[in-house]
Amino acid sequence: MATRDYRSIPGKIQKRVWAWLEVVRLWAWNSQAKNFILLALPYQTSAILTALVAVGYAKLFQLAEHWNSALIAEHPKLIFLTAPIAFLTSWWLVRFFSPMAGGSGIPQLIAAVEVGNDEEKNDGSWRFLNVRIILVKIVSSIALVLGGGAVGREGPTLQIAGSVYRTVHKLLPPFWPKVSRKVMMITGGAAGLSAAFNTPLGGIVFAIEELTRTHIAKFRTAVLSSVILSGMTAQWLLGPYLLLGYPKVATVGVSFMYKLLAISLVCGILGALSCKGMLLLDKIRRSLKSWGAQGAFVLACAFGFAGVVWSFGTYSLGSGDHLLDHYLFSPEVTPTWQNVVGRYFGSMVSSGSGGAGGMFAPSLTTGASIGGLIGHWFGEDRGELNMMILGGMCAFLTGVTRSPFTSAILVLEMTDRHSVIFQLMYASMIASVVAHAVDNRSFYDRMKNRLIDSVPGLRRPIPEEPME
Repeated sequence: MATRDYRSIPGKIQKRVWAWLEVVRLWAWNSQAKNFILLALPYQTSAILTALVAVGYAKLFQLAEHWNSALIAEHPKLIFLTAPIAFLTSWWLVRFFSPMAGGSGIPQLIAAVEVGNDEEKNDGSWRFLNVRIILVKIVSSIALVLGGGAVGREGPTLQIAGSVYRTVHKLLPPFWPKVSRKVMMITGGAAGLSAAFNTPLGGIVFAIEELTRTHIAKFRTAVLSSVILSGMTAQWLLGPYLLLGYPKVATVGVSFMYKLLAISLVCGILGALSCKGMLLLDKIRRSLKSWGAQGAFVLACAFGFAGVVWSFGTYSLGSGDHLLDHYLFSPEVTPTWQNVVGRYFGSMVSSGSGGAGGMFAPSLTTGASIGGLIGHWFGEDRGELNMMILGGMCAFLTGVTRSPFTSAILVLEMTDRHSVIFQLMYASMIASVVAHAVDNRSFYDRMKNRLIDSVPGLRRPIPEEPME
């Protein structure tokens, strides 16, 4: 398939934007704070746009997820119809309209940062972040979850946010003070995570830990301001909220850490192995040259997923938010191995099918089911069981992303359980060590390289030296 150039922006739109920005520039030029105003405006504008898109996307995603859950609960056999239609539709949208819109979206964002350049002729980031990707990403992921696909919206939100920030940068006129394209994309990822999870600290840590190895001094102001503004806009639209409420936790002693160690070891190993499974599915699909063969492979994934749902229950559907609510807040909860198997293989097959969908929420849910099951075996009370569930969430997400600090901070901010921060960080670090022993390179890193290698003639830039 020939590579399409999605860099172009309609001339009328660009001219109107430039005319408006010229008015702003002339006003700011007479202000004492002109440099701050002109340099901050692109980030602030992008942050607000990101929050608006993220909130709208979240609402549509949740509606699709709830519709499918209600449908399959009433008519379980329909999963063998809805899943194939949804998986094929999601894959077809990606393949024929925007190949870089597939999967989580975070590897694409990392790839864009790596190949980004402020010189337009040498910039390759547009291949991974553009307006078309925003549209295809949203429609493809919603199509997949309409069929019950076990995917999340958080990873796609990061790619969408990066595309918003890059598009705003593209609209800046030549007379505007220089704004780094790479910093814009990094900031977009942080703002996207903040808006998706309502976790501003998680967005900042993710930008530092995953998106760049450059010293934070290069982009701290941009990241902080964008994370704050996108989060505040999302809260203004949705109201103050915690994604997971306030689960009950207990005060624990040293002996509890051995139990958490067991959960972290299991989650770290299984998280790394799930990435190997998704990479294998992706490799098989890419090796099939004809669209017919790829379509048949996607159908096989869809029926495999339908079989998982039929065999292990409806908790295998969607992002898994309903399972998290059940585990953390139900008066009586009995975790089962069926939940573990269903979430584990359901999310693996869904993510490997070639459609659009994230891994953050499914990974948190799978980790919760593992932590809950092992905690139930230990016979713990409700407070300690919840701590094991939260620890499993951190550990499994770390096993997938290899971002231990991001994982711990995300779960901390989603639950407002500051008293367990050390336990969460402990679980994340153990899982990180174990996952690296299984595979010394992360899923994101491997997928990033595959994406860059799939673009003919795209050269990797020489890495920048970090600031001292």
